[in-house]
Amino acid sequence: MCGFAGFIDISASTPQDALERLAQAMVDPIRHRGPDAGGVWADATAGFAVGFRRLAIIDLSAAGDQPMISASGRNVIVYNGETYNAAEIRADLEALGIRFRGHSDTEVVLEACEAWGVEAAVARMNGMFAFALWDRRDRRLQLVRDRVGIKPLYWGKLGGTIFFGSQSKSFAAHPAWRGEVDQEALAAYFQFGYVPSPLSVFRGIRQIEPGRILSLEAGGTVRDTVYWDARSVAETGQGDLSKLTEQDAIEELDRLLRDAVKSRLVADVPLGAFLSGGIDSSTVVALMQSQSTHKVKSFSIGFRESDHDEAAYAKAIAAHLGTNHTELYVDAGQALDLIPSLAQWYDEPFADSSQIPTLLVSQLARSSVTVSLSGDGGDELFAGYNRYALGELIWRRFGSLPLPVRRALSGAMKMVSPDGWDSVHGFLPGRRRYSQFGDKVHKVADVITGEDSDAMYARLLSHWKPETGVVRGAAGRNTVKDAPGLQDTLPGLMERMQYLDQVTYLPDDILTKLDRATMAVSLEGRVPLLDFRVVEWAWRLPRSLRLRNGSGKWILRRVLERYVPSELFERPKTGFGLPLDAWLRGPLREWAEAMLAEPALEAHGLLNAAPIRTRWQEHLSGRRSWHHSLWCVLMFQSWHRSVVDGVRQ
Repeated sequence: MCGFAGFIDISASTPQDALERLAQAMVDPIRHRGPDAGGVWADATAGFAVGFRRLAIIDLSAAGDQPMISASGRNVIVYNGETYNAAEIRADLEALGIRFRGHSDTEVVLEACEAWGVEAAVARMNGMFAFALWDRRDRRLQLVRDRVGIKPLYWGKLGGTIFFGSQSKSFAAHPAWRGEVDQEALAAYFQFGYVPSPLSVFRGIRQIEPGRILSLEAGGTVRDTVYWDARSVAETGQGDLSKLTEQDAIEELDRLLRDAVKSRLVADVPLGAFLSGGIDSSTVVALMQSQSTHKVKSFSIGFRESDHDEAAYAKAIAAHLGTNHTELYVDAGQALDLIPSLAQWYDEPFADSSQIPTLLVSQLARSSVTVSLSGDGGDELFAGYNRYALGELIWRRFGSLPLPVRRALSGAMKMVSPDGWDSVHGFLPGRRRYSQFGDKVHKVADVITGEDSDAMYARLLSHWKPETGVVRGAAGRNTVKDAPGLQDTLPGLMERMQYLDQVTYLPDDILTKLDRATMAVSLEGRVPLLDFRVVEWAWRLPRSLRLRNGSGKWILRRVLERYVPSELFERPKTGFGLPLDAWLRGPLREWAEAMLAEPALEAHGLLNAAPIRTRWQEHLSGRRSWHHSLWCVLMFQSWHRSVVDGVRQ
């Protein structure tokens, strides 16, 4: 796992030594992505320069160093990630007469791209990767991102300079950098809690979307090629559902996952795994341990607040599997210590509060290993999120009503305060009561005003809906992803929700969180559930093998119970969160108040303070629980101070 950054001076007027100095300056801020080695390469005749930082995982020798030049001297590559079937690709290349200097997968990818072309090469690659390939002869730059977006890649053109790299923080070292905030991207961030691709918070900078090859030709032509399309995979899979029996499907998924995990155990450094005690991470750890000759090192984070603590479950599963388990209990003080550094690692405003435990468990793992496997992806592939069943239930109950009726009903539901709904709810029998019932009623009231089921789903995910006007001068986006005709090709609401999550929430939130948290401590995170073969196979599953009796991940549970007794993992889903609700009213209150004071909110001229102050006061009073939407504001404020204003907190 590594990081790179580079640029093209279109005028080709920068001297060689200046190109190299700038490339070095651009990768210095991402040294944490690769503390083991670094290098730069430049071509003044083309105005091209690139820098690299290496976290050595496979082939620790200098033969794996980058930037790497092909045997012919024609191509130069900087590559971040792992290609798990590199040995098979290498054998095919050796049959063509190609000889290798070392055994790194970077060299395999480089020679494959030169021998077969980039598109044919990446079609054969199974892994997580983002790389830049410079063709010295044709002066062509090709930027490539893996199929599901595990590794990040940014690019953009500002004036006469083209930028590209693993993280946008690198670009600030170049004199052509402007760093202007894109208000439409900011509005999208406030709606969803992350900046959705292909947007970036910076004007003129974009994220390359998963499964894409962006080619920048010498004449200025930009060509965007889709080599793997998640929508086509979903539509094809649902149009050709598997005919396997339940038992055969369980057997096939077990085989696929075992192979995906096994291929991710190849490394020349120590490996371990995150273990939360949930279905996904437990499955990954179980499959690791079943194929290992030694005790797998597993790591978990716990909270002293019992409502958010799953460490005991992780410990029980680790004991059953026989792993070498390490756990760390976290309190508000440790979270507060981390908060000032979050903007440093995330580059863009990012408001998934589980970023804190993810960073903490990454720190814990890095004390013992250099690679850690993670269970991310299971919820999206196997319908694990509670919102899938909830979204269908809400639409089934209210979707047939005309929109004006739903809006009127929403208004009526909101006429009663959350406290009022809680009072009424208190008369129900204990087994039928729900925590924060009033907040849930108001959430449903917001959701049912969507124009159709997909708009309803977007509202279900929204922290600050566009109509709140929290960002000045921006309308915001009321959709998760532009997907015309999706209701025709994926008629099932749950399937559309899964697809939309796979192309937005998964790469832009979940995998961004994993990448930045692990890379902050120079740890490589691998995600076997997102092996593209598993993704394609999962889309062919009949609905009943994903969601059954209101419970998701049915088939994944059946695989796990082959290794772990069901009583150790069958419980309500809680997620990898933290007790932010209470912390904002308690130990984090003073810090939050400073960030949410009216002068602080209005200092940069980007936000409207009034709706934010209203939610903050309601949250402090206990009348509403606004911790998710307030965290969006707090993370933006912290990011703006650190990244835009350059203030070190």
